[in-house]
Amino acid sequence: MKKILITGGAGFIGGSLAERLLANKDYYVVLVDNLLTGESWKVPIDDRCKFIKCDVNNFNDISSVMTAFNFDYVFHYAAVVGVKRTIENPIMVLNDLEGIKNILNLCKNTGVKRVFFSSSSEVYGEPVELPQHEETTPLNSRLPYAVVKNVGESFCRSYQKEFGLDFTIFRFFNTYGLKQSTDFVVSKFISAARQGQPITIYGTGQQTRTFCHIHDNTDCVIQIMTRDLMINEVINIGSDVDVTILQLAELIIQLTGSKSKIEFLPPLKEGDMTRRLPDARKMKKILNRNLLSLEAGLKDVLEKTK
Repeated sequence: MKKILITGGAGFIGGSLAERLLANKDYYVVLVDNLLTGESWKVPIDDRCKFIKCDVNNFNDISSVMTAFNFDYVFHYAAVVGVKRTIENPIMVLNDLEGIKNILNLCKNTGVKRVFFSSSSEVYGEPVELPQHEETTPLNSRLPYAVVKNVGESFCRSYQKEFGLDFTIFRFFNTYGLKQSTDFVVSKFISAARQGQPITIYGTGQQTRTFCHIHDNTDCVIQIMTRDLMINEVINIGSDVDVTILQLAELIIQLTGSKSKIEFLPPLKEGDMTRRLPDARKMKKILNRNLLSLEAGLKDVLEKTK
């Protein structure tokens, strides 16, 4: 039985990945999370799943877990997340560098076959080309969160070169689905629409994003692991169909039959990039199918959260 560690396992993407992995009887999954933003209810209940409250930024905390289990694969998803939260807590964000180093050091010392690092679309900063391609990454990001992800990617490459520790870097673009916290845009808009409350948008709402359903995200990630794909490479994980934030709000109002009004707030001073659009050719080739459309994905979420 293969043993898999997911850090940040009580988060939206980590908990959802665990749930999909546990569908395979050959996997034993350990989730660690300090519950700063994670929530214990997102941890799957299964005999082959163990949750340990643990801070990966504390070496003694995480080392005891990793030496006890001798994991085959590690998904390092633990991080301070959320635009507003990361801007307001820049030192806390920078502390995540310790967690990245801890995980990589322990992986190379405990026989881990490959580490999967959750990077972010934020590494692209303001786009200099669209779509944003994995091989042409500008280093124009100034926000601490983006800098940490950029440095984390460099750590992965350096540990592979120095110690032969294989990696795959996932650059996650906006992902939505069940288990997502209500401080992210899709779940926030759905919550407001269902309650008939105003849907608030920063700026004009013309900033664009793409939205990837969690099943597309986890399907691709699991295939990359099981088929030994993208070894020591970077891949965008996200939809390549962009919509404005205003269009997203209007679609959610339409699908929920809500009477919510849209209210515009002053633009954020920093952190709200004008456009996000990944080159998703690698992801689509791996899945060998179309990604779920935003409308179909939203209908799925709404149906399952009635």
